[in-house]
Amino acid sequence: MLGFCVLAPLGDSLAKILGATIPLLQLLIVRFALQALILFPIVIASTRHLHMSRRTFWLTIVRTMLHVVGVGAMFVSLKFLPLADAIAIAFVMPFILLLLGRFVLNETVGYRRLTACAVGFCGTLLVIQPSFSEVGAPALFPLIVAVDFALFMLVTRQIAKDIDPISLQAVSGLIAVVILAPVYGLTLLTGTLAEQFIYPDTTEVVLLLAIGVFGTLAHLLMTWSLRFAPAATLAPMQYLEIPVATLFGFLIFKDLPNGLAAVGIFITVLAGLYVVYREHKQSRLASKPIQNEI
Repeated sequence: MLGFCVLAPLGDSLAKILGATIPLLQLLIVRFALQALILFPIVIASTRHLHMSRRTFWLTIVRTMLHVVGVGAMFVSLKFLPLADAIAIAFVMPFILLLLGRFVLNETVGYRRLTACAVGFCGTLLVIQPSFSEVGAPALFPLIVAVDFALFMLVTRQIAKDIDPISLQAVSGLIAVVILAPVYGLTLLTGTLAEQFIYPDTTEVVLLLAIGVFGTLAHLLMTWSLRFAPAATLAPMQYLEIPVATLFGFLIFKDLPNGLAAVGIFITVLAGLYVVYREHKQSRLASKPIQNEI
């Protein structure tokens, strides 16, 4: 998970650079095609199996579609927002996961964690407010990322122990290309979304290769982490993605969150860490014969 927290913002940084010249669908196809091209030879060479049950296969398709939408929404948001702001807004995801557990999965969630969700969302609004006043509706795209990846994480948890992570990511890359390629071809033929094919120069080719490698490795590490460690253990580490994104944003783009956004990021992180603490505490109570949800 620590590796994911470094590589994911680095890949997002490259996407922010490439987003200025490379169309979104072309960028997504390259990203997921490289994932398949990198991982399938590893699957074959290591004799990993690609067999999966019908349930796992359909959940993998759902997971892949969520992955494509989430990455696409993040790439769009990075065209308009500083790197740290976009990632900080997307970190409303843990609160959405908690609410999904409460209202969709019927899990018991105490009032303290629900209050922390409300506080964390208020912190997120502080990050959104200056961005929304500057760029308008695109500032809301990280919220789409948050909802999407909350669902993505739920699906990943359902299948992470049923299939090897490398095989899962290889199949996901292929499925993404199968879905995206016809859509991209149709937009080229019809002119929909003003998409066009851009022949990348040498620098862009290097960056495209890098974004494929970093994105593939980052999500592979995240999937591995969910396979070997409980979410309550991993969740605090994810918040390291925000300071890492702030560092990359400053080093590459000379961007730093303004005062209001910095306060919002601080509130969001504190609220998120409190939710993680309560989740961990409730997990320990659940292992005892008698427990009381507070």
